[in-house]
Amino acid sequence: MSRTTSLRPRTVVIGLLVLVLVMLATVLVGASDLGWRRVLAEIAAQLTGGTSPLSEREAAIVWQLRVPRVLLAGLVGAALASSGAAFQGVFRNPLADPYLLGAAAGAGMAATIVVVLAPATTDWIVGPLPIAAFAGALLGVGLSWLLGRSSGGTGTATLLLAGVAVAAFLTAVQTFVQQLNTETIRQVYTWMLGGLNVSGWREVLLALPYVATAAVVLCLCARLLDVLTLGDAEASSLGVRPGRVRLLLLAAASLATAAAVAVSGLIGFVGIVVPHLVRLLAGASYRVIVPLSLIGGAVFLIVADHIASTVLPGELPLGVVTAFAGAPFFLLILRTTRTRMP
Repeated sequence: MSRTTSLRPRTVVIGLLVLVLVMLATVLVGASDLGWRRVLAEIAAQLTGGTSPLSEREAAIVWQLRVPRVLLAGLVGAALASSGAAFQGVFRNPLADPYLLGAAAGAGMAATIVVVLAPATTDWIVGPLPIAAFAGALLGVGLSWLLGRSSGGTGTATLLLAGVAVAAFLTAVQTFVQQLNTETIRQVYTWMLGGLNVSGWREVLLALPYVATAAVVLCLCARLLDVLTLGDAEASSLGVRPGRVRLLLLAAASLATAAAVAVSGLIGFVGIVVPHLVRLLAGASYRVIVPLSLIGGAVFLIVADHIASTVLPGELPLGVVTAFAGAPFFLLILRTTRTRMP
């Protein structure tokens, strides 16, 4: 396949069309059997001002449960996939994922603290757990960055090692806090397996501004990711400051990851699988990979969440479904790629 360096409008249109069709299909068919024709008639009635065939309760299932859940799945998938593409480009490693710099460990620690120590609250505008997870994810990335800078290293390898150290420390803190109240372990692990079963419009509005901001930054900087693949010396000769570019990209990717973790828990493999599929199908340029990963990640996670909510009478954790799809793909990548990306 020839190396595609520009994003064709036709490709974006096809991707967006697939996304819209997948979103519509998952809204029409859900765990509650409302009849897809009746749901379609309800959507048409809302758009045209006609008469709805659904009862008030059935309409609430569509607009208060299905629609926000589909939108949130799309936001989380887009955030994780585009962040994965950015991390792979910055670290020039095909196995890099959005949780690389301690975002998952920080979010897990903060969420555990809230579950174990915070009193139950029902009158908050936004629940304390997503706020804590968001702050914890940013804390983990921030500590990794500070540790990497203070160690005297300037390369991505130093930052990566700092992320490993910070993640290990934060995971130890999380384990210690869990032992303070072992009755909450099940609730903590349920959150860590990921899921959107309690999502609504509040979570969509919480994640949207952060994911949108990060997506704009990543798309605008996609060309700079291509420049970074040439090496720091070549990038500097072209007028690019590699250190500043990496900092901006990592900040944007970490912000998107933190927002995704806050509303969905920890969902693995999206940031590895989707960018690689895009690379195989559409080309190796990050001007192609980043925007198509946004679309592909949304499609991937919407489908995965629909499977998680409908395949069994009881709902599967979303992280389990993505692991079933992602783990074999991860092993394939491990066998067929080198540590360094071309």
